[in-house]
Amino acid sequence: MSQSARERIPIEPGYFTIPDDRSETPRLLGSRCQSCAEHFFPRRPVCAKCCHRSTSDIELSPHGTLYTYTYIHVPLFNSKRATDGGYGVGQIDLPEGPRIQSVLEGGPDDFQIGMPMDMELETLREDDQGREVVTFRFRRSKNTGEGAPS
Repeated sequence: MSQSARERIPIEPGYFTIPDDRSETPRLLGSRCQSCAEHFFPRRPVCAKCCHRSTSDIELSPHGTLYTYTYIHVPLFNSKRATDGGYGVGQIDLPEGPRIQSVLEGGPDDFQIGMPMDMELETLREDDQGREVVTFRFRRSKNTGEGAPS
């Protein structure tokens, strides 16, 4: 870690990875049922599909497709961008199967249902020890313009 990079900690442990190398992509932490192979986020000890009591912890894809979204026209509570005036919230379909809810990076006109999305980390605030408190969010994919508004 460089001298200027501060330590990053999750707003809630156990939901996503925080790579030491900031150029690496974070991953959501999920689980996979050992009986029926259903995937879940967040992790669960018992399968919600077949009730099997054996699941494995896995890292889920950091890429997905925007299923639906809305834009909240009030500031994001307890965030560095509390003065921005609003934020997007959407449901992202991951390739493994789970549909997850996430804050979205962008303005009210930046989203389109079906567009490819990528996960990233967002610094919410700094804690008393000078560490960055981070959460995950999704943004329009930089790898493809297909389905994305211009």
